[in-house]
Amino acid sequence: MSEVVIVEAVRSPIGRRGGGLSTMHSADLLATVLAELIDRSGVDPAEVGQVVGGCVSQVGMQAFNIARTAWLTAGLPIRAPATTVDSQCGSSQQATNLATSLVGSGVVDVAVACGVEIMSRVPMGASLARGLDLGKAIPKSYFDRYEFTSQFEGAERIAEKWGITRQDCDELGVRSQQLAAQAWDEDRFATQIVPIDAPDLDEEGKPTGTTHRVERDEGLRETTLEGIAGLKPVARENGVHTAASSSQISDGAAAVLLMTREKASALRLEPMGRVVDTCLVGVDPVLMLTGPIDATHHLLQRNGMQMSDIDLVEINEAFASVVLSWERELHPDMDTVNPNGGAIALGHPLGGSGAILITKAVHELHRADKTTALVTMCCGGGLGTGTIIERI
Repeated sequence: MSEVVIVEAVRSPIGRRGGGLSTMHSADLLATVLAELIDRSGVDPAEVGQVVGGCVSQVGMQAFNIARTAWLTAGLPIRAPATTVDSQCGSSQQATNLATSLVGSGVVDVAVACGVEIMSRVPMGASLARGLDLGKAIPKSYFDRYEFTSQFEGAERIAEKWGITRQDCDELGVRSQQLAAQAWDEDRFATQIVPIDAPDLDEEGKPTGTTHRVERDEGLRETTLEGIAGLKPVARENGVHTAASSSQISDGAAAVLLMTREKASALRLEPMGRVVDTCLVGVDPVLMLTGPIDATHHLLQRNGMQMSDIDLVEINEAFASVVLSWERELHPDMDTVNPNGGAIALGHPLGGSGAILITKAVHELHRADKTTALVTMCCGGGLGTGTIIERI
C-alpha cells in the first residue's frame, strides 16, 4: 500500500437551520467548496482520478449522485468520475476512507473526498417519505431479528447503560458551546473556512439577484447550566438529552484532497498530514450509536497504539451520551477531545460532517503543533467510522 497524504482540506461555515446557507442548492454549496479546495492546493484538477462524496438524504436536490453534479457545477474536469455514498452520519468520513483506499491501493494517484447536506431544505428522513408509495425502508422481516429504534431512543439507552445523567449531558453541552466560542474568538478556524456567498430569496423563494456572505458557524449560542436547566427532554419525558445536549440540524459541506506521498512530491505539493489507518465497523443497531467505541478500539489495537498516543480527538457530538460513553470506555484526556467545540455547538450537517471533522482535525494538528489525531463518528443503523491522521 502506498502512503496516502492529505494535501488540503477545507469546509464551509456550518449554517443553522433556516440560516445563511439555507437558500442554496446543495450542489452549489459543495461546488464552491470543491473549487476552493483545488484553488488553495494549487493542484491541476486534471490530476484528480476519482471523487467520492457523502450525503445521507439523497433525494430532491441531493439526488442523482450529488458528488458528480457538484464537481461539474464547479467547472472541474469531466473526466474525473464521482460516487456518492451513504453511511448515514458518517457518510463523508467513509467517503474519505474510501478515497484513501483508492489512492493507497494504486487505483488512482489523486482523489477528492467530500460531503454535503442542506438539512434546511432536505430534512432528515426526507428519503423515507411515504407519499410516493415506494415501500418502507425497513421490511417486516427485519423486526424478527432486531428492534427498530430511533437515534434519540438509542442515545437514551446508551445513557442508561453507562449511567450518564442529565447533569452530565448538560455539562457537555455547555462545554461544547464555550469551546466553540473560544475557538472563534481566537480565530482558530481561519485556515479551514471557505466563505460562502449565498443567494438572497424573495417571499416566493426566488433569487433576487443579490447575495449575502456566510463566514462563521451559526450554531453558537450563549449557554449556561442555569439557562438550560429548564429545557424539556427531546426523546423521552424523563430523558437526559435536550436541545442543548444534542447536535443541531445544520447545513454545510467540506472537501479533502488526498494523494500518494510520491505524487505530492512529484507535483511539488506540501502535505498537511498522512492517513495512518481507517475503519468502518458494525455495532448493535438497537443501541445504534456506540460505533466510536468499537472503531477506536479497532484502530488502536491494529496500530499498536494506546489512547495516550492520540493528541487530538474529533468525535461527533450527535448526542452527549455518545461522547460520554466513549469517554468512559476509552479514558481519554478530555482536554484533547473536541477542543474547539463539537456538533452540539457548531452543528451536524449529516453527510457533510465527516469531512468537516477531518478538516478540523488536520488543521488543528498544525495550529496547536500536535502530532496525531483520531476522528470518529456514530452512524444510524449501528455503524462507526474511524480515521487516524498524523501531521507532516
